[in-house]
Amino acid sequence: MFKIRITKRFTFEMAHALLGYDGLCKNIHGHSYILWVTLRGEPDCEEQNPKNGMLMDFSVLSKLIKDNIISKYDHALLLNKNTNGELLKSFSSGFERIILLDYQPTCENIIADMACQIKNVLPINTELFSLKLQETETAFAEWFLNDNL
Repeated sequence: MFKIRITKRFTFEMAHALLGYDGLCKNIHGHSYILWVTLRGEPDCEEQNPKNGMLMDFSVLSKLIKDNIISKYDHALLLNKNTNGELLKSFSSGFERIILLDYQPTCENIIADMACQIKNVLPINTELFSLKLQETETAFAEWFLNDNL
Protein backbone atom coordinates (compact mmCIF):
# COMPACT_ATOMS: atom_id res chain seq x y z
CA MET A 1 0.00 0.00 0.00
CA PHE A 2 1.06 3.62 -0.36
CA LYS A 3 1.00 6.63 1.96
CA ILE A 4 -0.84 9.78 0.96
CA ARG A 5 -1.37 13.21 2.50
CA ILE A 6 -4.57 15.21 2.48
CA THR A 7 -4.91 18.85 3.48
CA LYS A 8 -7.91 20.99 4.38
CA ARG A 9 -7.98 24.74 5.04
CA PHE A 10 -10.04 26.39 7.81
CA THR A 11 -10.62 30.02 8.78
CA PHE A 12 -11.61 31.62 12.06
CA GLU A 13 -11.35 34.90 13.98
CA MET A 14 -9.52 35.09 17.29
CA ALA A 15 -7.99 37.70 19.58
CA HIS A 16 -5.09 37.55 21.99
CA ALA A 17 -2.66 39.65 24.01
CA LEU A 18 0.89 38.78 25.00
CA LEU A 19 1.53 39.21 28.71
CA GLY A 20 4.68 41.23 29.43
CA TYR A 21 5.55 41.60 25.76
CA ASP A 22 7.70 44.62 24.82
CA GLY A 23 5.79 45.57 21.67
CA LEU A 24 2.32 46.33 20.35
CA CYS A 25 1.13 42.74 20.79
CA LYS A 26 0.88 43.32 24.55
CA ASN A 27 -2.44 44.98 23.66
CA ILE A 28 -5.55 42.95 22.90
CA HIS A 29 -5.85 42.54 19.15
CA GLY A 30 -7.39 40.09 16.72
CA HIS A 31 -6.50 38.20 13.59
CA SER A 32 -8.29 36.40 10.79
CA TYR A 33 -6.51 33.06 11.16
CA ILE A 34 -6.09 30.44 8.47
CA LEU A 35 -5.33 26.88 9.59
CA TRP A 36 -4.11 24.18 7.20
CA VAL A 37 -4.39 20.63 8.54
CA THR A 38 -2.48 17.87 6.74
CA LEU A 39 -3.02 14.21 7.58
CA ARG A 40 -0.95 11.25 6.39
CA GLY A 41 -1.79 7.59 6.10
CA GLU A 42 -2.90 4.77 3.84
CA PRO A 43 -6.17 5.17 1.96
CA ASP A 44 -8.88 2.58 2.61
CA CYS A 45 -8.53 -0.33 0.17
CA GLU A 46 -11.69 -2.33 0.94
CA GLU A 47 -13.62 -2.46 -2.34
CA GLN A 48 -16.99 -2.73 -0.60
CA ASN A 49 -16.36 0.31 1.61
CA PRO A 50 -18.00 3.50 0.28
CA LYS A 51 -14.86 5.34 1.47
CA ASN A 52 -12.62 3.10 -0.67
CA GLY A 53 -9.61 5.07 -1.89
CA MET A 54 -9.90 7.74 0.82
CA LEU A 55 -7.57 8.39 3.72
CA MET A 56 -10.40 10.33 5.35
CA ASP A 57 -13.55 11.82 3.88
CA PHE A 58 -12.99 15.60 3.74
CA SER A 59 -16.40 16.10 5.40
CA VAL A 60 -15.22 13.95 8.34
CA LEU A 61 -12.02 15.98 8.61
CA SER A 62 -14.06 19.21 8.52
CA LYS A 63 -16.32 18.03 11.32
CA LEU A 64 -13.38 16.83 13.40
CA ILE A 65 -11.56 20.19 13.15
CA LYS A 66 -14.70 22.29 13.54
CA ASP A 67 -15.82 20.34 16.63
CA ASN A 68 -12.42 20.29 18.35
CA ILE A 69 -10.64 23.47 17.22
CA ILE A 70 -12.83 26.02 15.44
CA SER A 71 -15.76 25.80 17.88
CA LYS A 72 -13.33 26.44 20.74
CA TYR A 73 -11.23 29.27 19.29
CA ASP A 74 -13.48 31.14 16.85
CA HIS A 75 -14.25 34.63 18.20
CA ALA A 76 -12.45 33.86 21.46
CA LEU A 77 -9.93 35.93 23.38
CA LEU A 78 -6.81 34.01 24.45
CA LEU A 79 -4.89 35.27 27.46
CA ASN A 80 -2.13 33.97 29.67
CA LYS A 81 -3.71 32.85 32.97
CA ASN A 82 -1.29 35.15 34.82
CA THR A 83 -2.93 38.25 33.33
CA ASN A 84 -3.93 40.85 35.94
CA GLY A 85 -6.75 39.48 38.10
CA GLU A 86 -8.81 42.67 38.06
CA LEU A 87 -8.62 42.80 34.29
CA LEU A 88 -9.71 39.17 34.03
CA LYS A 89 -12.61 39.80 36.41
CA SER A 90 -13.85 42.74 34.33
CA PHE A 91 -13.55 40.71 31.12
CA SER A 92 -15.38 37.70 32.52
CA SER A 93 -18.38 39.84 33.41
CA GLY A 94 -18.70 41.29 29.91
CA PHE A 95 -17.46 38.60 27.54
CA GLU A 96 -18.24 34.91 27.10
CA ARG A 97 -15.37 33.45 25.10
CA ILE A 98 -12.22 34.03 27.13
CA ILE A 99 -9.69 31.21 27.21
CA LEU A 100 -7.03 31.35 29.91
CA LEU A 101 -3.89 29.47 28.98
CA ASP A 102 -0.92 28.06 30.89
CA TYR A 103 1.29 29.56 28.21
CA GLN A 104 1.86 32.78 26.29
CA PRO A 105 -0.72 32.83 23.43
CA THR A 106 1.76 33.22 20.59
CA CYS A 107 1.11 31.71 17.20
CA GLU A 108 3.88 29.18 17.93
CA ASN A 109 2.40 28.02 21.23
CA ILE A 110 -1.16 27.96 19.90
CA ILE A 111 -0.23 25.72 16.97
CA ALA A 112 1.63 23.30 19.25
CA ASP A 113 -1.44 23.11 21.51
CA MET A 114 -3.71 22.55 18.50
CA ALA A 115 -1.43 19.74 17.30
CA CYS A 116 -1.86 17.93 20.63
CA GLN A 117 -5.62 18.36 20.52
CA ILE A 118 -5.93 17.12 16.94
CA LYS A 119 -3.64 14.12 17.43
CA ASN A 120 -5.84 12.98 20.31
CA VAL A 121 -8.99 12.69 18.15
CA LEU A 122 -7.63 11.17 14.93
CA PRO A 123 -8.59 7.66 13.89
CA ILE A 124 -5.93 4.97 14.17
CA ASN A 125 -5.18 4.83 10.42
CA THR A 126 -4.22 8.51 10.18
CA GLU A 127 -1.56 10.70 11.69
CA LEU A 128 -1.20 14.45 11.90
CA PHE A 129 1.55 15.26 9.41
CA SER A 130 1.59 19.06 9.65
CA LEU A 131 -0.24 22.21 10.64
CA LYS A 132 0.17 25.73 9.36
CA LEU A 133 -1.39 28.58 11.31
CA GLN A 134 -1.38 31.89 9.46
CA GLU A 135 -1.82 34.86 11.77
CA THR A 136 -1.39 37.74 9.32
CA GLU A 137 -0.94 38.12 5.59
CA THR A 138 2.81 37.67 5.96
CA ALA A 139 3.31 35.66 9.16
CA PHE A 140 2.61 32.06 10.12
CA ALA A 141 3.84 29.18 12.29
CA GLU A 142 4.21 25.58 11.19
CA TRP A 143 4.20 22.28 13.07
CA PHE A 144 5.57 19.08 11.48
CA LEU A 145 5.34 15.53 12.79
CA ASN A 146 8.96 14.76 11.87
CA ASP A 147 10.19 17.70 13.96
CA ASN A 148 8.33 16.38 17.01
CA LEU A 149 9.20 12.67 17.14
